[in-house]
Amino acid sequence: MALAVDDHEEVADDFRGATMWWRKSKAIPRANVISWAPRQDERRSYHLTFHRRHRALVEADYFPHVLAKGRAVTVRNRQRRLFTNNPGADWSGYDDARVWSHVKLEHPSTFATLAMDPVRKQEIIDDLDMFRDGKDYYASVGKAWKRGYLLFGPPGTGKSTMIAAMANFLDYDVYDLELTAVKSNTELRRLFIETTGKSIIVIEDIDCSIDLTGKRKKKKKDKKKKKVMPPSDDDDEEKKVTLSGLLNFIDGLWSACGGERIIIFTTNHKEKLDPALIRRGRMDMHIEMSYCCFESFKVLAKNYLGVEQHEMFGEIRQLLEEADMSPADVAENLMPRSKTKDVDACLERLVKALHEAKETKAAGGNDDDNESSSSSDDSDSDSDSSSDSEEQDKLAVVTKLDFSLAQPNYII
Repeated sequence: MALAVDDHEEVADDFRGATMWWRKSKAIPRANVISWAPRQDERRSYHLTFHRRHRALVEADYFPHVLAKGRAVTVRNRQRRLFTNNPGADWSGYDDARVWSHVKLEHPSTFATLAMDPVRKQEIIDDLDMFRDGKDYYASVGKAWKRGYLLFGPPGTGKSTMIAAMANFLDYDVYDLELTAVKSNTELRRLFIETTGKSIIVIEDIDCSIDLTGKRKKKKKDKKKKKVMPPSDDDDEEKKVTLSGLLNFIDGLWSACGGERIIIFTTNHKEKLDPALIRRGRMDMHIEMSYCCFESFKVLAKNYLGVEQHEMFGEIRQLLEEADMSPADVAENLMPRSKTKDVDACLERLVKALHEAKETKAAGGNDDDNESSSSSDDSDSDSDSSSDSEEQDKLAVVTKLDFSLAQPNYII
């Protein structure tokens, strides 16, 4: 149940023996004025009434008390929100246009349940703590109060779960930026301006969102061609988000607007990204989300099965070192199939899956060896044939030289 003061109602408040009267009022616009946004024309305000002898008390103590209490209530009742950007075609020129839509963020992920190496996890927690409490430090070194994180690794290694754990740890909102819906650098800039502080801006699978690789080389080649060509689809591509626009979005002048923001990129293929996009200063911390290790498995076993030690842990440790399996696959095998948790059955299912992953990895390695051996055999045969042809050429040259020496009158 939520209680609020209605229009033209009055509430009394006592503060250190002084009585204050708060009254909410609303100024209605004139009836003969037509407005496209009538709600914004309505002006609401609070009128505070008190005895004149309490004026010093109100100005020195009561106003700061009200503001502090209001901020505390706002923080206590604040709910994390997950935002997504609306298509540019849905925007309007009016002040009430919404460029972001949001829902309540209720992801249960925390660092305690995150399957990751404990040492690496603690490094991330310490870095986030340093950022959250580093407003004065960032101002002293002359940097905008923001930080970038690059999460990279195979699918299913927990990149999205890591983002949710960061949001829950910092109590920040999350802005999930869909670059394919952004039509230009101007729209990207406006989206950034509309974000608030204490937020995480996320671009997932940035290598698949838009083409950010090879743009510079393409422009260099195009400079050599000065022929006038008719308009094509390439002209439309130039109107979309460019690498330069994204770089300005990360650490340009516009990135200093506001504060306490975190920018996160995720990708499955780090090598596909432009080095300028992920250099230090833009993506300050690179976090590799790798395959499941034994320490990560222990976290999952405790979360899913409630066990911290088992006789099968030794075999699982060895198999995890020999096979590649993501934490998502490990968690799926540990998931109980019934309400009664059969720990042995779940661990046996995981061991079986690890054996299959190990065989698959070994088979892939043998195929690579066969391909390399076949290529080496081909190269050896090519080298043998080339050496034979060289010997024949030498014999031919020697024969011609000998013949020319023996018969000087003949021209060969």
